[in-house]
Amino acid sequence: MKETHDDELESGDFELSVAQIKDYFACTEDLKVQKFIYNSQSCSLLYLEDLVKTELMQSNVIKPLLESNSGNIEQIFSSIEAKKSSDIHQIGKYLLDGFCAIVIENEVAAIMMSVAQTQGRSIQEPKDEQIIKGSHEGFVENISTNIYLLRNRIKSPKLKVRYYTLGNVTNTKVAMIYMENRADPLIVNECEKRISAFDLDYLYSVGNIDEMIEEHPLSPFPQSLQTERPDRAVSYLMEGKINIIVDGMPSVLVLPITFFSFFQSPDDYNGRWILGSFFRIIRFISFILAVSMPAIYIAIVSYHSEVLPIGILYSIQVSLAYVPLPPILEALVMQILLELLKEAAIRLPSPIAQTIGIVGGLVIGTAVVEAHLVSNTMIVVIGLTAIASFATPLNEFGTSLRILGFPTMLAAALFGLFGISIMMMVIFIHLCKIETLGVPYFAPFGPYHGKQGLKDIFLRLPIWKGNNNSQSFESGRTNKSYFRRWKRT
Repeated sequence: MKETHDDELESGDFELSVAQIKDYFACTEDLKVQKFIYNSQSCSLLYLEDLVKTELMQSNVIKPLLESNSGNIEQIFSSIEAKKSSDIHQIGKYLLDGFCAIVIENEVAAIMMSVAQTQGRSIQEPKDEQIIKGSHEGFVENISTNIYLLRNRIKSPKLKVRYYTLGNVTNTKVAMIYMENRADPLIVNECEKRISAFDLDYLYSVGNIDEMIEEHPLSPFPQSLQTERPDRAVSYLMEGKINIIVDGMPSVLVLPITFFSFFQSPDDYNGRWILGSFFRIIRFISFILAVSMPAIYIAIVSYHSEVLPIGILYSIQVSLAYVPLPPILEALVMQILLELLKEAAIRLPSPIAQTIGIVGGLVIGTAVVEAHLVSNTMIVVIGLTAIASFATPLNEFGTSLRILGFPTMLAAALFGLFGISIMMMVIFIHLCKIETLGVPYFAPFGPYHGKQGLKDIFLRLPIWKGNNNSQSFESGRTNKSYFRRWKRT
C-alpha cells in the first residue's frame, strides 16, 4: 500500500480527508462543509463563507451538480477554470483565495473552483494627486483591477506581469510589471532578486517593500515613488521603470526613480508645453525656498543684517524688539506648530479640519504675534516655506523638504550664510552619491550625461522635439538612456 503523508489527502478514507482540511484551519467557524451524494459517491463541498460569493457558487457549482447526477464529476466543471490538488496546504491556500473545494470518496485529489467574493470601492480620482486636465481614474485596493487599468492603457504584448506571494502569514499577492523592450534587464533581474529574497511574516503595504528595497534608509529623500494615478504609472512604464502592486493597496511603487521625477506632474503633459515648463520651474524654485528660506532669514537677522535695505531692516528690527526668543527658536517653534496643525487637519474629519486650519492660521498666528512670542516677519517666512513645500506634486517629497529645513536652520544659526552654503553642498553631494537599483539618483547631473540626458528635466519640451520617445533595449532606435547598466555583485 502506498505510504501517505500528513500534508496529503487520504484517498482511502473520505471522512479523514475532510477532517484533514478542517484541522488545517483549526476550529474556525466560517469554514462550511456541505455533504451530498453524487453518482452513488459521498462528496463534501468545503468553502469559507466570508470569502465566496453565494450567487456565484450556486450558479457555477451547485446548480450543475443538481442538473447532472451521473457521469464524471470533473466533466461538469470542464467549462470553468477548475483545479485539482491533493496537497493540504495547496487546498488551504485556494480556500483562502475564495475557492470552494469538492472532496470525493475514493479520490485522492480535491476539485477546486473559483467563487471568490469581489468587494471593493469604485474607481475614483485619488485625493492626494488631483489634476486639472486629464484622466480622473485612480487605483483601488484590488490588484486585478489595478492591472486592468494599466493594460487598458498599454495594449501591448511587451507589457509583462510577474506574480509573487510575500508574507509567511498574510500570503499577500504582489505583482511586478514592466515593459520588456524598454526596461533594463539588469534592473529587472536585480529588482526580482530583492523581492524574492524577502523573508517577512506579514506584508500589507507597498511601504514594506520600499523599506526592504531601498539602499540608503538614512537618507531623507524618498528613493521610490508611490502613485495612485494609472496615467502616471503608465508614463513611468514607458520610460523603462518598474511598477510594483500590492494586493489591498491603492498605490503603485515605481522603481528606479530619480530626484527630478518628483517635480513632474501629469498636468505638465495635458496642456501646452510652455505652461508645463513654467510650472515645473516654479516647483524647482519651491524646492530651494522650502529648504533654505527660514535659514536665510535666521542668517540675515543674526549675522548679515547689512545686506538688507534700510527700510526693510528697520521693519524687521521693530518686529523683533519685544520678542524674547532668538530667531532659531522662533523658526523651530513655528515649524513644529505648522507640522502639528497639518497632522491634526489630516486626522480629523473634513469639517473639523477646515476649522482647525482657520483657528491655526488666524487665531493662533495673530495671538503669538500680539503676545510678542514670534515676530510678524517670521510668520510670513514660515507661511511661504509651507506653501513652497506643498507645491510639489507628491506629499512625501514635500515632507522631506521640510525635514531638511531643520538642519539647514541650525547651520544658519551657527555659521550664517556660510553655514547655509555648506549645508546645500552637503545635500547636493548626498544626491549625487545615492543610487536606486544601481541608477544614479541625481541623474543626469550626477554623473553628467550631456544635453541628450537633460531632456524633460527643467523644461517640458514639446512632443515634436522627440520628447515622446523612450529608450528601447530591443531596437535601440530611440534616445540614449541615462540608466547606468550596473549589477550588484
